[in-house]
Amino acid sequence: MIHCSHVPDCFVMSYAVPIMKNNVNTNNKTITVDDFIGISISPVISKVFEHCVLELYCDYFTTSDNQFGFKKGMSCGHAIYTLRSVIDYCVNYGTTVNVR
Repeated sequence: MIHCSHVPDCFVMSYAVPIMKNNVNTNNKTITVDDFIGISISPVISKVFEHCVLELYCDYFTTSDNQFGFKKGMSCGHAIYTLRSVIDYCVNYGTTVNVR
């Protein structure tokens, strides 16, 4: 695939499966779309290939230090800590901070 620069169509196909969220009380409530979370099921062979590529070429894949999602060893907590640190720094030096 790397040599031919071609990815088989089946590698990019997946199907979505709706899974009911844990906190849904179905006793006295009409179930809506918002009560489900979707997960995507992909072919196993494409996942194996992805892991092989990542193992071989991970040193060539770089991301910004400001990226926290989908990055090994990072989580939402890291992003919140960074945001809080920046806000504290700005407030300590008398700067107005607007967060959207």
